[in-house]
Amino acid sequence: MAWVVRGEFRKLWLGQLVSASGSAITTVALPLVAVVTLQASPVEMGALAALTIAPHLVFGLLAGVWVDRWSLRRVLIWTDIGRLVLLGSVPVAAALDSLRIEQLYVVAVLAGVLTLLFDTASQTLIPALVPREDLMRANSAALLNLNLASTVGPSMAGFLVQVLSAPFAILVDAASYVVSAMASYLIREPARAPVPARSEFRLSAGLRVILGDRVLTPLSISAAVAATAGAMQGPLIVLYLLRGLHRSATFVGVTLTAFGVAAVLGTFVAPAWCRRVGIGRAYVSGVFLASLTGAALFTGLTSLILLGQALAGLGMSLFGIPQRTLRQYLAPPHLIGQVTATWRTLVIGGQALGAAASGLLATAIGIRPTLLVATAGMLLGVLIALLSPLRSFHTLPADPSSRRSMARD
Repeated sequence: MAWVVRGEFRKLWLGQLVSASGSAITTVALPLVAVVTLQASPVEMGALAALTIAPHLVFGLLAGVWVDRWSLRRVLIWTDIGRLVLLGSVPVAAALDSLRIEQLYVVAVLAGVLTLLFDTASQTLIPALVPREDLMRANSAALLNLNLASTVGPSMAGFLVQVLSAPFAILVDAASYVVSAMASYLIREPARAPVPARSEFRLSAGLRVILGDRVLTPLSISAAVAATAGAMQGPLIVLYLLRGLHRSATFVGVTLTAFGVAAVLGTFVAPAWCRRVGIGRAYVSGVFLASLTGAALFTGLTSLILLGQALAGLGMSLFGIPQRTLRQYLAPPHLIGQVTATWRTLVIGGQALGAAASGLLATAIGIRPTLLVATAGMLLGVLIALLSPLRSFHTLPADPSSRRSMARD
């Protein structure tokens, strides 16, 4: 990544890497605090999981409005400081023997809001820090951070919980925000274009941009449909492997590792693949590969299960990088934050709906048929993209001033 991780973007990238790694640890450690330290009930665990997602749905659109009006560098710094304080309060309360589940609820919600603002601001800042020709590779480098963190983070979290206990493992995440804040402080944020009339900063602004663009519209619908369907199989994979196929916990770990390793490798492959087949077709191919994992699981064959997980990880990078780049490039510069936030709200909302539906559907028709339904849903997302102008969108136009007219013709 040396060819793009340079200049001011290097500082943002470093902050993202450290922050994402710490957050991956807390994703595992926070529920363990609830289970092991506080002996939380299933209802309390469900509430904690729901409160972790809720900020993205409730405050998603507002986050875009705020980010587009504020200094992006300051958003990064203050959200890091806020998360440092919130997560640092958990081990402090545990040391004082005063930790309660209600505190975890508050931490989950407020840290979720701050993470939402950080992620929206960092994605909005990327186009301002790298030249147009490096935008695709910059998004590849940014996604590499997330893939590395999600692959290595859970294992690291397990080790830290064993050594330090769950509450004090969260200290590592809290410390990561110190490094991230320092990296953000050093960024020289480019001057932003004059802010248009305040009327443009409305909750519907991002949605109007997406629905008014002949490329962003099918891209968003395709991604939301595929995300909803993909989330239907996510909660069932471990359950299906352990109870349905009677595989060992070690095998479950291997399958999840296959996904993570392939996703990391995919971030290196994606830019070249986009140049070879076109950015629109690269997105389509990525969603198609990711959709195969449900059918592979359905077969119950070890080789196909592992192959399906690897293809899903590769596919995630192949569709993730093009969609990020298209969104940043086709949105008006002063509304990138709102478009990003609207996108996240649609996709994460779809994931929440799919995850909730998976249990009901699996109870009604069984886990294996539900996996096929999820595969069919993701293939529907592929079809939506194939039947749209997205499939013929090959490269980003050389003249940035022509990008929106090109997308709307």
